Amino acid sequence: MLNWKKLKKPIIALAPMADYTDEPFGLMCKKFGAQVIFREMVSADAIAHGNAKTFKMLAINKKERPVIQQIFGNDPKIMAEATKIICKISAPDGIDINMGCPMQKVVKNFHGAALMKDAALAATIVKEVKKAVKIPVSVKTRLGWEKKDEILSFAPIIEKAGADLISIHGRTKKQGYAGEANWKIIAQTKKLLKIPVLANGGIFTREDVNKCLTATNADGVLIARGALGNPWIFSDTTPTLEETIKIILQHAALQVKQYGDYGLILLRKHLVFYFKGIPHNKIIKTKLNQVSILSQLENLLAELLTEQHNIT
Repeated sequence: MLNWKKLKKPIIALAPMADYTDEPFGLMCKKFGAQVIFREMVSADAIAHGNAKTFKMLAINKKERPVIQQIFGNDPKIMAEATKIICKISAPDGIDINMGCPMQKVVKNFHGAALMKDAALAATIVKEVKKAVKIPVSVKTRLGWEKKDEILSFAPIIEKAGADLISIHGRTKKQGYAGEANWKIIAQTKKLLKIPVLANGGIFTREDVNKCLTATNADGVLIARGALGNPWIFSDTTPTLEETIKIILQHAALQVKQYGDYGLILLRKHLVFYFKGIPHNKIIKTKLNQVSILSQLENLLAELLTEQHNIT
């Protein structure tokens, strides 16, 4: 069974990101060395009510493991029941409770970061989920709802409730994803806790990983947006254009295997990030946003490669 305290440090993990960290992307990041995969969040309410679409999101490929399934909700009993169901369906290596999502559609129902406003409820959720399963239970949260130092009182309560690990995004809910991540507060929180801490926010390069670990003294990092279009961030390498195209095609093949041709439509949001740092003309960019079959993508990438060779 996964033991956060015994994992090799520093832990370099893929953060859970809604609509992004599914099985294909998890496999790509694992291929490049991600130590742990946090799967995108699922609704505890949807699981408890037997939502078939949500159940499909729970599948885990053994090559991804260890995989941590993140859930969100605000009812301790439903959260516990959903966790039991998840464990029966996919047997994740851990459960992560979302107490950090700042999106309005989430917090308006008192889910995600809204739980920071009610530490007692947050603690009860942790306790109930812990009682429901034998695998590790972690919490992903933020510095606070409005104030950056709220985590200093919130984190010890979560630890006392039984959390095995806490991941901290270095911004408040009010900040969303704007401004710089405050790693100093994460460092202060780390000193208060005995459980492992993962730092999150503002990590886009391997240099950022090292800076964050030094600044926070955390046990590891969760890489989120920095991994999009950049799964090799986990391996500290920079691929050539030819290698990048091969990586994109590998990702595309996994998408098709998982979702059929619809997987290429889902891949479009990843292509935006893959091509962020690659010079390409607007015509190819427009065509990439219209990709719907694998052969179409292969032809576009071949065209791009030829174009770049002609330029150089």
